[in-house]
Amino acid sequence: MSAQPDRAPVPSAPLSPNAAAQVLAQLRVGPRADIWVPAFEQDWARALEDSRHSYSLSPLHDVVRTWQARLEAAPAVDAFKASGRDDSDGVDLADILDSHR
Repeated sequence: MSAQPDRAPVPSAPLSPNAAAQVLAQLRVGPRADIWVPAFEQDWARALEDSRHSYSLSPLHDVVRTWQARLEAAPAVDAFKASGRDDSDGVDLADILDSHR
């Protein structure tokens, strides 16, 4: 019997060097710019500080991937909210994103 896992985790696709700038540009032209741009900048600043202390780019990559997921999910969320359906049994996005790491 082997101590190796049955499946190796799938590595995330590498981010382009300007991925954070692309996300920020998308946020600035989006309908939630007044809320999301400051939130992204706050997350980025916190991740930058974490990276300085850990000598790792992982915190910065996590911020970019989280915001990419938010941007990708936003149209579906808007459509759901516009449908008038009951969302009282919803799940926090942070819980979903944490489960995929």
